[in-house]
Amino acid sequence: MDREEIYHGVVTIVDDAISLLGEYSGECYSGEVNIVWNKRMRSTAGRAFIQQARVELNPMLLCLGEDSLRHVKQTLLHELAHLLAHYRYGNDIRAHGAEWRQACADMGIAGESATHSLPLPSRKQRKRWRYMCPSCLEVIDRVRRMRGPSACYSCCKRCNGGRFDSRYEFIEEAL
Repeated sequence: MDREEIYHGVVTIVDDAISLLGEYSGECYSGEVNIVWNKRMRSTAGRAFIQQARVELNPMLLCLGEDSLRHVKQTLLHELAHLLAHYRYGNDIRAHGAEWRQACADMGIAGESATHSLPLPSRKQRKRWRYMCPSCLEVIDRVRRMRGPSACYSCCKRCNGGRFDSRYEFIEEAL
């Protein structure tokens, strides 16, 4: 598939999806929805921002071969279902709860999964810091260094009601 075919395919998918959303939410709301590509996304296929009525899609969806447009459509409808569910029921719903599942059915993707299994590249960052509790010897490896004093929560909870106790302050080690 060449770039022009992909472009026209994406435009058609977006137009159809927004029209479908408009059928269930009204043209006024669907006209406010903003769909953008986010180059910073790695393993996430898409995200919905409820308050801003915005959907972000991973541009790597376009690099998944012959099924690229199908994956773009599926991801876009998944994210728009989040917007539709919140439009209908407000903010007090579970992200992938019954309201979202109903919105998925209305958007034509009944039985949609909360997660994807697309071959998107994930980014593994090397852990650079190790923290160990001097009491229980629990070890926590982290990418970023902890700022300020930090202690083992389970030990603080057991002996000090969950409040910070310097006796259980982590011992820091660079990896």
